[in-house]
Amino acid sequence: MAISLTPAALERVQRFVQQTPGTLGLRFGVTKTGCSGWGHITDLARDQRAEDAVFEQEGVRIFVDPTSLPLVDGTCIDFGKHGLSETFTFSNPNATAECGCGESFTTEAEHR
Repeated sequence: MAISLTPAALERVQRFVQQTPGTLGLRFGVTKTGCSGWGHITDLARDQRAEDAVFEQEGVRIFVDPTSLPLVDGTCIDFGKHGLSETFTFSNPNATAECGCGESFTTEAEHR
């Protein structure tokens, strides 16, 4: 099981953590949203919950709740310019389909 960050995402998360006192790392998971079912969510982690899976890459800790973990395991998080905005993007091997706008995804388990 793993979550990874590209160099661009790693640099961005390191900057966020350094600029925000009390931050432990990145919280990553999913929420029900959109027309395909799941949307990726990122936030700064201010606490570690007992049930969290914790991944570390070059000093950056990534916290994932147990409900999200099977849906995001193996995801590579990137950061870059997309049009006029800068944003995180996700290469999630568990996503078997996305909605037309790319904001939400579904997994194989949901097709059974």
